[in-house]
Amino acid sequence: MDMKLKNALDKLKPLLLAPCFTSKEAHLYGVSPSTLAYYVKQNELTRIGHGVYRGANAPVLDDFRWEDLIEAMQRVKDGVICLTSALSLYHFTEEMSLQHWIAIRNETIHRALPTTKVVRMRNLTLGKTTIKVGNVTLPIFDRERTIVDAFRYLGRETALKALKIALTKKGSEKIDLEKIRKYAKKLRIKIEPFLIAMTL
Repeated sequence: MDMKLKNALDKLKPLLLAPCFTSKEAHLYGVSPSTLAYYVKQNELTRIGHGVYRGANAPVLDDFRWEDLIEAMQRVKDGVICLTSALSLYHFTEEMSLQHWIAIRNETIHRALPTTKVVRMRNLTLGKTTIKVGNVTLPIFDRERTIVDAFRYLGRETALKALKIALTKKGSEKIDLEKIRKYAKKLRIKIEPFLIAMTL
């Protein structure tokens, strides 16, 4: 192997044992996309999606579905994980969606993808946070915004089930009812009667 390529592999060492990493992260270590492509051919790396890689000896993600989600997020510019996908990541639902739900701005043009359910929303900043999937940080709406959006887009039965599960969470996963009320007011969703009924 060329010494330059060998050195590039050494540079990637911090990433090689992570469940996955992106070409952007490799670039920060001074490794180009063409070098990554070379390593894929040499079976030193596996390409698991557009711009997403894994070292040959890296651990597999606990849930392979999230590898697909990482790939989907790479393809959706400025997208935010939302609705059913966010409910799944927060363990607020037992539903298994065949598509990854990603919010984009109303005016964004996006090519349809079979594995991705794109939802156009006016407000992408309210409740926006991040979540770690493997070693990749992805944008997602927080728990409270996800609950409110469930009432907006997913139907009452799904939303009520999610709220019921969310109310059982403790510690760092405990939801903030005042934040839910604030978001609901901002997004003009009538949620107060359900909160009262479930918290009495």
